[in-house]
Amino acid sequence: QVELAESGGGLVQAGGSLRLSCAVSVRTFSSYVMGWFRQAPGKQRELVAQITSGSSTGYEDSVKGRFTISRDHANSRVYLQMNSLKPEDTAVYYCAAREVTRPDYDYWGQGTQVTVSS
Repeated sequence: QVELAESGGGLVQAGGSLRLSCAVSVRTFSSYVMGWFRQAPGKQRELVAQITSGSSTGYEDSVKGRFTISRDHANSRVYLQMNSLKPEDTAVYYCAAREVTRPDYDYWGQGTQVTVSS
């Protein structure tokens, strides 16, 4: 069983920064690929960033150079550092996990709201 809990969302002005955190309750944290997704009103949920157990990362094109995903194996946490935020980054952000052997994300947090004002 995997439990995920996000924190760190809020309201920020355009150009500002936020850091999202995800606490992961799982037996073997290193067995999971971790991802951050977001869903804006009226839009489909999209993968923003992901990180493997070996800390290889991937980003959606619109956030490259602005967002950084990282993971802390000692504390079973995943972070998303978001800089140079834009109003179009406004969304509910979700932490998710998938086993390294599976293609789909099976475990999800409850989400945290990020609102960027212009």
